[in-house]
Amino acid sequence: MLRCGLARYKNTLVVIFAAVLAVALTLAILAPASPANLGQPSHADQVLQLTNSWAKGDVIVLVRHAERCDRSTTQCLGPADGVTVRGAQAVQVLGADYKQLGLNNADIYSSLLTRARQTANAMFDRPVEAQDWLFNCRGTMLRDALKHKVPGHNLILVSHSECMDQMLVDMHLSTDTTFGYGASLFINTNGVNAAPQMLGYIETKDWASIVPVVTTHHGIESSQF
Repeated sequence: MLRCGLARYKNTLVVIFAAVLAVALTLAILAPASPANLGQPSHADQVLQLTNSWAKGDVIVLVRHAERCDRSTTQCLGPADGVTVRGAQAVQVLGADYKQLGLNNADIYSSLLTRARQTANAMFDRPVEAQDWLFNCRGTMLRDALKHKVPGHNLILVSHSECMDQMLVDMHLSTDTTFGYGASLFINTNGVNAAPQMLGYIETKDWASIVPVVTTHHGIESSQF
């Protein structure tokens, strides 16, 4: 009788363990995916897709502003609600990367906040229009971005980490990625009726690892796509 009782108890534990394992596996499978880190060699296919989509003008990209002055002990570029000198220098190099990628068919907007406007000014040698929806983006980031996307024109949006997270939420993706200053999040919008596709993100330090590095006559390193 004791053996029978232990056997039944053991069988119950096996059933419970199997059920818990099945639930855990199901949750893992159904969990939202994270955007691909395009700086990793395993995502070379997505990088190729990005360059092809960019050439067609099918890309929306969110760029996080440069290093915040109010969260750093380094020299500020200007007002305390702006960016640091170091941050401005970093996104100047990032702007050179985007120039190599191609800006002839790109529309560029920035958030109204000082740190975003300073970032856009440091990155691009053209006036960049500031718009409120690139800061007040809760629940509307994807919708507003698609509204401003012109067919055949890439759309560059200098914004904030909160809006990048909101884009992930709108696309039913995980928000467990922490985007550094100057990080770029790329979305493919190929086709009028096709659903937007997340391509991945690139941190500023990883651009040179994606493609060969070239040196300009000013001594600034930039990526050659």
